[in-house]
Amino acid sequence: MNYTLLILPGLGNSGVEHWQTYWLAQFDDAIKLNQKDWNTPQLVDWLENLSEAVDKIEGPVVLVAHSLACSLVAHWTKNNHSNKILAALLVAPADVDSAAHTPEETRNFSPIPLDILPFPSAVVTSSNDPYITVERAAFLAKKWGSGFSNVGIKGHLNSDSQLKNWDEGQAILQDLLLNIRIK
Repeated sequence: MNYTLLILPGLGNSGVEHWQTYWLAQFDDAIKLNQKDWNTPQLVDWLENLSEAVDKIEGPVVLVAHSLACSLVAHWTKNNHSNKILAALLVAPADVDSAAHTPEETRNFSPIPLDILPFPSAVVTSSNDPYITVERAAFLAKKWGSGFSNVGIKGHLNSDSQLKNWDEGQAILQDLLLNIRIK
């Protein structure tokens, strides 16, 4: 099945050592959604950019979101019902509802929508992510109707986690896509 991986970085963008950057280099069918302001994100701007990117892509799209971009996907699905979205991999969602876990500049992405997502999805977290508790990530997965994986002690699953091509994440994505094909 042909599809485009739409890579959605979170706050601050994904640096050169981030697994999302590795995936962009590894997969010919991957493109990155660029935001004009990575450090003081505005939900309305990020939503508009996501809509424009999805509209421009021909064929099915798999969203690959990290951190703040997981909330972006949840917000976007409230008003956008594109049949192009095949699935979403939601990695290390940042708990923007919690001032104890996320910075003030992400607060305009709160409250996190808790509606079931209209496409298959999987939430991936680690047991020591400073931006969300495992319990909260599992709660979001349940509310979104997503599969859930705790990959152990790996931090925020970002550049600091040194995941490189993150084979484990690729396997989770492939399982998600395989389940779609079976249905």
